[in-house]
Amino acid sequence: MLLYDIFKFKKKCLHPNVPIDEDIGYCSDCGELIQNKWFITRCSCCGVKHRATIRNDEVVPEEGICHNCGSKMYVVEEIEKIDCININYAIVVREIIKNEITEYTQSWVDVMQTSNYKPKLLQQFQ
Repeated sequence: MLLYDIFKFKKKCLHPNVPIDEDIGYCSDCGELIQNKWFITRCSCCGVKHRATIRNDEVVPEEGICHNCGSKMYVVEEIEKIDCININYAIVVREIIKNEITEYTQSWVDVMQTSNYKPKLLQQFQ
C-alpha cells in the first residue's frame, strides 16, 4: 500500500500537454477542454510590468514590492494574445471549460382514447 492510498490524496491534473500557442485545446491526460489565459502584473502606482506567478490560485507579482517606486500595490491585466514583448512578464492560467446543457427537449406519447394505454415520458437524450 502506498502513502497516497492511505491519505487518499486527489491528484489534480495541471494540463501540461495543452499547447500554449492555442487559445483552446483538449488535455491529453484528463480529456478536459482547456482555455489558456495570459496575465501580467503591473505596479498600480507607476505602471511598470513585473514578472507574474501563481500563489494560492491567484496571479501575483514575483517580488513583493515595485523595484521602481517601492509600492506594494499591483494590478493584474489579462492579455488576449501573447507577444514577444510581454512573454517575459506573462503567465498562463489554464481553465477548464464546462459544457453545461441548459435546454432540454421532451416528448410525450399521445393517449389513444379507445385503449387503456397510459402515456409515459419518453427517454431524454443529452
